[in-house]
Amino acid sequence: MASFHSSGGLLYLILIVITIFAASLDSVKAAYAAVPTVYRPSAWTLAHATFYGDESASSTMGGACGYGNLMTNGYGTNTAALSTTVFSNGYACGQCYQIKCVESPWCSPSSIATVTATNLCPPNWSEDSNNGGWCNPPRTHFDMAKPAFMQIAQWKAGIVPVMYRRVPCARIGGLRFSFQGNGYWLLVYVMNVGGAGDIQSMWVKGSKTAWISMSHNWGASYQAFATLRGQALSFRLTSYTTKQTITAYNVAPANWNLGLTYQANLNFH
Repeated sequence: MASFHSSGGLLYLILIVITIFAASLDSVKAAYAAVPTVYRPSAWTLAHATFYGDESASSTMGGACGYGNLMTNGYGTNTAALSTTVFSNGYACGQCYQIKCVESPWCSPSSIATVTATNLCPPNWSEDSNNGGWCNPPRTHFDMAKPAFMQIAQWKAGIVPVMYRRVPCARIGGLRFSFQGNGYWLLVYVMNVGGAGDIQSMWVKGSKTAWISMSHNWGASYQAFATLRGQALSFRLTSYTTKQTITAYNVAPANWNLGLTYQANLNFH
């Protein structure tokens, strides 16, 4: 009988330890889930770089990502057009890269430029990939704004071998949403994206609707074919690289207008 009670007590003690361990594991999981996804730099990889435009970078304004005036929208002149291989049908818009010139007498010693992807460098099939068709697939190529290129090499070089890596995008403030379209079609350009800098998918919610999936239009723009006038708008976004999803509530008031830009109070990390 004494042996039975002793075994029962040991079993009870084991059950208590298992319960405590399970509770601790759940707490660790919950704490881990609460930590935001933080984008980390990638490894360095070999590519090539050229430049387009002049020192004013005026010809870089606009571009395939749809950011419009890069100066007023916070991107400045440290930008680049990406070859199709890297552009990924516009999903690379907003990504940030560090680029350094290597193995060329034209390189600026120890200089690294940090650029944002704002444009597409299209293929030039009339030229050989190694002689003018620099952005032809499957080449990885950066056609940089001239002020950015001059940070890493002398402009007379024309083209230089570079090492590049993806880095987190350091943005001030929250996500920005620029509205275009009409009464039945809302087209939204997403700007000032932090973290990995990119967007894979997006949803919009009016104060009188459920969440509506938005389709990728081109570059950094997403669209919803819906009547959303007179409603405050919220947005849910998923990063293309990290798959992190964040929700920005009540970004635009009920009296929002096309042609205006609205800023959220949160961003990716």
